[in-house]
Amino acid sequence: MPALFSPFHLKDVTLRNRIAIPPMCQYSAVDGYTNAWHFDHYAGLARGGAGLVIVEATAVSPEGRITPGCTGLWDDAQAEGMARIAASIKSYGAVPGIQIAHAGRKASANRPWEGDDHIAEGEPSGWQTLAPSAVAFGHHLPKVPQAMTLDDIARVRDDFVAAARRARDAGFEWLELHFAHGYLAQSFFSAHSNRRSDAYGGSFEGRSRFLLETLAAVREVWPEHLPLTARFGVIEYDGRDEQTLAESIELVRAMRRGGLDLLNVSVGFTIAETNIPWGPAFLAPIAERVGREAELPVATSWGIDTPALAEGVIAAGQMDLVMVGRRHLANPHWSLEAAQALKVEKPTWVLPAPYAHWLERYRAN
Repeated sequence: MPALFSPFHLKDVTLRNRIAIPPMCQYSAVDGYTNAWHFDHYAGLARGGAGLVIVEATAVSPEGRITPGCTGLWDDAQAEGMARIAASIKSYGAVPGIQIAHAGRKASANRPWEGDDHIAEGEPSGWQTLAPSAVAFGHHLPKVPQAMTLDDIARVRDDFVAAARRARDAGFEWLELHFAHGYLAQSFFSAHSNRRSDAYGGSFEGRSRFLLETLAAVREVWPEHLPLTARFGVIEYDGRDEQTLAESIELVRAMRRGGLDLLNVSVGFTIAETNIPWGPAFLAPIAERVGREAELPVATSWGIDTPALAEGVIAAGQMDLVMVGRRHLANPHWSLEAAQALKVEKPTWVLPAPYAHWLERYRAN
């Protein structure tokens, strides 16, 4: 049996294989509410055979959305649609996960296909952004955020807790905290964006405080028997890589001690001036190092898009799960493609019979 198709056990959850579908924003919600698009989208992905399907970055508060089209869990009524999605994912054999997030200074943006830039000042669809410091990202996101007060920090932390509770009650079995990609939590950790001189800035301990406090608060309400994970940018590719990576690993160790069960390794994306070495599985060696030194299961995405590559990084022990995103948009049955490429015996087990019978017959002919 290829390593990619071996089960993965974490807490009381078992994934049928090592293929996970990461959060991919659909920007199709209205006031944070899901609709038929989301239900069909996630049901289709779950039917395809992946072991884990993580619902897109879901805002913990209205100002935490990336765009006006982002999903939310700041209201109990929003959980009703999410519960349908979680149940659908589970009914097709995948574990239902969700990522909760606050976009910080990168919020109040237009959808990617409508500019991917900040909504212009004065436009009614936009809003005031929040961040640890009044430092703009720049480039296509020039809006200067409002520096958060201690009350703001406490409120947003509580918003994460409330969203986690709603996700739990909606039936999700895997929770991912979005601590990456230049959004709020990542911008607290990064010295590029955090210029605070109080307990939430300056030193490593200060810049780590918001992430660790938020994790601890969520840990209190998220069931101990279910995985609590995070996506975190451990490196910026800004010329200070070793220093950033060493600090990140130290923080991940602290998160593990605070109850984190797995880390989805990513890039910080806190500044635009970087030199990212894009290529096949370019983060795999970084993920391997983080997992080894932090003693924590790891996953990553970015350039893992062929069955051979996915099998290779799992078999080599570089990570525990592979996050395959865009390939699943192109082919929701990518897991079947991978099973066939890796010569898994009777690979049709990943699909419902009305699909499996015909797809397997077609392949045989």
